[in-house]
Amino acid sequence: MVNNQQTQIEALLKRDRAIVLFGLVTISVLAWIYILRMAWGIRNMDMTIGMPHMHTWEAFDLVMVFVMWAVMMVAMMVPSASPIVLAFAKIYRKRRECDRLLVPTGAFLLGYLVIWTGFSFLVTLAQWGLHSAALLSPMMVSTSPILGGLLLLFAGIFQLTPLKQACLSYCRSPIGFLMSEWREGTQGAFMMGFRHGGYCVGCCWVLMLLLFVTGVMNLLWVAIIAGFVLIEKMFPFGVWVSRVAGLLLIGWGISMLLPSLS
Repeated sequence: MVNNQQTQIEALLKRDRAIVLFGLVTISVLAWIYILRMAWGIRNMDMTIGMPHMHTWEAFDLVMVFVMWAVMMVAMMVPSASPIVLAFAKIYRKRRECDRLLVPTGAFLLGYLVIWTGFSFLVTLAQWGLHSAALLSPMMVSTSPILGGLLLLFAGIFQLTPLKQACLSYCRSPIGFLMSEWREGTQGAFMMGFRHGGYCVGCCWVLMLLLFVTGVMNLLWVAIIAGFVLIEKMFPFGVWVSRVAGLLLIGWGISMLLPSLS
């Protein structure tokens, strides 16, 4: 009887993993398709595709930029969040054998994405301010070497701070986070995802601002930053990669600032 029950749980775990993984992949792919389509529109200067015009922004422009950032955060962050979502689903199934899994797992992911959506709103306001000050080009790249250099310098220094390392440690230990922060129910799952999202925002928010230097819709750099975040979180050498990247960013920032200050 015990062996039969164990076999059933193992079968459920395999099924759950497949379903959750399929959902995560689907969400990521759809987000990347949206970003690719928008980048194509920018390259062809098709402003009807949802990008803001270069005149003073109207409400529609603000909404479309917010949507762009929110979808971009989904595309960049869901892949690196997949391990903890899968771990949550596995632990939930073992704790609540007969309960439906998809609703609390979806609530966990929703909580994670809600806080990144809040970040998207704030960075949209930042882009609005830079746009109003004529510090961004039509391709959404900083037109000021000083601004670009300062962003790079700040990002590099932040990579070396205890705050960055503390937030990164939570992101790198999904099981430890779940064990220490576990809450029952769908609302509890949402709050767990929200809290974990907070640590991830604390870990990665400065890296996202680098898109103002490289180009907000520069797909190569969007992919590089997303891949870097994935390496930081998932690989044993991620901590050292983070610190080396900080030093490189500091050097890049100084090299950009020196000609402007001389």
